Amino acid sequence: MRIEAKLQELGLILPERPLSVQLPFPWVRVRGKRAFISGHGPQMPDGSLTKTLGKVGAEVSLEEGQEAARLVALAMLGSLKRELGDLDRVTAWLRVFGMVNSTPDFTRQPEVINGFSHLILSLYGEQEGAHARSAVGMAALPFNIPVEIEAEVEIDS
Repeated sequence: MRIEAKLQELGLILPERPLSVQLPFPWVRVRGKRAFISGHGPQMPDGSLTKTLGKVGAEVSLEEGQEAARLVALAMLGSLKRELGDLDRVTAWLRVFGMVNSTPDFTRQPEVINGFSHLILSLYGEQEGAHARSAVGMAALPFNIPVEIEAEVEIDS
């Protein structure tokens, strides 16, 4: 339980559960040695959405966007824990796709998604935490959240 110990050392709390929205798909889909993680938004420890809503470059600052991306990482880790039982079962972060609700002139989406990547790298280290990544701007995201991220990880069976 080394990842959970690191989270505790950092004073970080995984959200209780994803949003209570009825969806026709799972938050995490395990297939063989891979877990495909559906798009997650930034959540508070009680499972509610972050209060920081809107477009990065308008209502949301770069720093608030980075914090939202960090909260997405925690939400995603919460879903992985519920599905896998132990975050140490993740042997490699393979791919991350970050979407930023941003104004047309905002071009720093990679910096926003760094909030996610830095937390994953600090928890899992360079070997397991390194991942391929995209960061793109979107005209809108569900519930007006500033960031949504999906990912794929390798797991032990």
